Amino acid sequence: MTSESEQHSFAIVIERVRDFEFLARFDKEHYAPLTIDEPEPVGRDSEANASRILSAALGNCLSASLMFCLQRSKLGVKSIRAEVTTIITRNDEGRWRIGNVAVQIFLATEEQDERRLKRCIDIFENYCIVTASVRQGIPVDVSVIPNDA
Repeated sequence: MTSESEQHSFAIVIERVRDFEFLARFDKEHYAPLTIDEPEPVGRDSEANASRILSAALGNCLSASLMFCLQRSKLGVKSIRAEVTTIITRNDEGRWRIGNVAVQIFLATEEQDERRLKRCIDIFENYCIVTASVRQGIPVDVSVIPNDA
């Protein structure tokens, strides 16, 4: 069981702009709002949709976790780039779901210390909060408050 001192929360406000376009406002004023839209024919496909944002979050979190380990191991990084391929498929009920996400990370380090590099490659995934959570499944409580102004 997790104690209260071992957890924290944040709140994001998502508000409809028009049609299926929404604006996400984050919990810190210095974070830029993010516009989200659905692909055609439902939305206008003017911005990334939630599936793409989740895919970007996975690629970012994994890259940052690897970068953190490399820095702690004192391995200089020349470049790091992630390519995330997401497969959208229908489930048994015919509803669209994310069927698979494949993340490839392309890394160039300044030093060639194979032992330290291998250690980071072996452990970095365990520190990515988004990937670890998605892999286990996340409980999501949903409620609808009708006629809210």
